[in-house]
Amino acid sequence: MAKSKLLDSVRSEIRRRNYSYNTEKSYCSWIVRYIRFHNLTHPEKLDGKHVVMFLNYLAENRNVAASTQNQALCALVFLYEHIIKKPINELKTLKRAKKPKRLPVVLNDKEVKLILSKLQGKTRLIVSLFYGSGLRTSEALRIRIADIDFSYKQLTIRRAKGNTDRITMLPESLLPDLKNHILKVKHLHQADLEKGFGHAILPKALHIKYPNANKQFHWQYLFPSKKRRKDPKTGLFFRYHIDSSEIRREVNNVVQSLGINKHVTLHTFRHSFATHLLQKGYDIRTVQDLLGHKSLKTTSIYLHVLNRGGHGVKSPLDF
Repeated sequence: MAKSKLLDSVRSEIRRRNYSYNTEKSYCSWIVRYIRFHNLTHPEKLDGKHVVMFLNYLAENRNVAASTQNQALCALVFLYEHIIKKPINELKTLKRAKKPKRLPVVLNDKEVKLILSKLQGKTRLIVSLFYGSGLRTSEALRIRIADIDFSYKQLTIRRAKGNTDRITMLPESLLPDLKNHILKVKHLHQADLEKGFGHAILPKALHIKYPNANKQFHWQYLFPSKKRRKDPKTGLFFRYHIDSSEIRREVNNVVQSLGINKHVTLHTFRHSFATHLLQKGYDIRTVQDLLGHKSLKTTSIYLHVLNRGGHGVKSPLDF
C-alpha cells in the first residue's frame, strides 16, 4: 500500500466515522511525520515499539506539550487499529509528556469592557459571545442560523467537546446586533444562490436524507467566510465559517494597544465568563452545565481563581 493510498484509506475511514475535517488534517499530518521519522518505512513494516519510539522522541527531544503527544498517539492508534488492523500493545513503556497544572488567566469586568469597546463589527460580536455565552472558539465559529433561538434567548451548541449538545444563554444585549448581522448573512446567501452557489455542509448524512436542505438559509453558518471553498467530500463550493486567526489577530492588537499585561487568548473570555458568574453568586453546577463540563472538578478550577492569594486569607500586612 503506497503512502498516498494509505492516506486515502485514512481519510475515507475518518469521513465514514463523521470526524471533523480538522481531525482528518491532524491525523494525516501525524501519520506523515511518523513515516518520515522512520525513514519513509511503511507503517505495515513497523509495530508498537516504533510508535513508542516516535512518541518518546516527541516528548524528550521535541519537548512537545502533553496534549500534542496525545494527539499524535490518537492518530497512530487510529492508523493501526482501523487501517492496518494491527493493535499497538507496547504503550506501557511510553514516556508521557507531563501536563502542567495552571490556573486560567481571567480578565476583570473593566478589562472585558475596554476590549469589547475597541473591537468592531463581527469580531466584537464573536468575542461578545465568547464572554457572554461561555463559548469555546470552535463552538462560536460553528454556530448555524438554526442554533439561535431569540424567543427563549438561548443558543444550542451542537457536537461540542465530547460530541455532545448543550444549551447556553444568549445575552439580551446582543439580540439587536445579532438580528442585524443575520440580515446581512441572509443577503449574502441570497446573492450566492443567484450565482448557483449557497450550499452548506450538513452534519453526518443529512445531505442524503434531505437532498435540498443544504441550500436552506437556516443551515448557513452565522459567521461565514468571505471566500467560497470546495468541499473535499462533495466537490461543491460553499462558505465555511471564518478562520479564528482573523479574530485572534484583532484581539491581540487591541490588548496590546490597551496595555493589558496579561496573556489574553480567545479562550480567556470563556474563563472570564465562568469566573464572573461564580463571583456573582451563581451555583457552580449551573456554571458547569453552561460550560458543558463533564466533571465538576474541571469547573472548580475557577473557584481557585476566585480564592487566589492564599485561598481568601488576608495578608498580615493588611491588618
